[in-house]
Amino acid sequence: MKFQIQKDSDFSYMETLPDNKEYPLLLLHGLMGALSNFETIVDSFSEKMNVVVPMLPIFEMPLKSLSVDGLVDYVYKFIKFKKYEKVHVLGNSLGGHICQLLALQHPEVVHSLILTGSSGLFESAMGNTFPKRGSYEYIRQKTEMVFYNPESASQELIDEVYDIVNDLGKCIRIVKTAKSAVRHNLEDRLKEIKQPVLLIWGLDDEVTPAWVGKKFHDLLPNSELHLFEKCGHVPMMEHPEEFNELLESFLNRVSSSVEIV
Repeated sequence: MKFQIQKDSDFSYMETLPDNKEYPLLLLHGLMGALSNFETIVDSFSEKMNVVVPMLPIFEMPLKSLSVDGLVDYVYKFIKFKKYEKVHVLGNSLGGHICQLLALQHPEVVHSLILTGSSGLFESAMGNTFPKRGSYEYIRQKTEMVFYNPESASQELIDEVYDIVNDLGKCIRIVKTAKSAVRHNLEDRLKEIKQPVLLIWGLDDEVTPAWVGKKFHDLLPNSELHLFEKCGHVPMMEHPEEFNELLESFLNRVSSSVEIV
């Protein structure tokens, strides 16, 4: 990936076509996600449209402000700071949860949503209790659980997660954010989201199981659902070509004033 994180004002982010403010594709990572989660999307779309990845300040935000609502407010302020009129917003796991709340609280800035392995209805990852610190094997198993093929969990990724949960300050922030997400169950509000929604789910997702994707499809009035076989919680990483084909087709259909191809 040739693009690097930059800092501007209170924001850290990556942007592929900074001069193109119209209908950017905003990518929101999960609780312990990183820019690398979206590498194949960035590589595929970087010359077709402005792809933007704001880094969620889970480990930097003042602890008293850290919550799902606080992260939604951060993303909204980032959109206004960058002077984007409307965005396509894609979120994985916690990032998908933020997408939904952004559409509910600030519908005027959201043109479409892409949710993949999203929380908001149900999730089972590290749990909402304090993660088991010190046990490398436990962290390895939990990290591998994200993927259909456990070998997809690189040593680098396992080490990164292990370092996070063994940093007391970071661990407290992970638990606080996870508990906030659990409290923000959106089942009763999803019908209010009128924008087109693309749902891409892994049939072998153990974090937000396939029935969660089907439930989202039932509750979101303008949604389409695609289920991937032999796929866990991160379809964009495990089936990048199929994922990007669906994403490009969806963006072309819902974009009224910008051509993606």
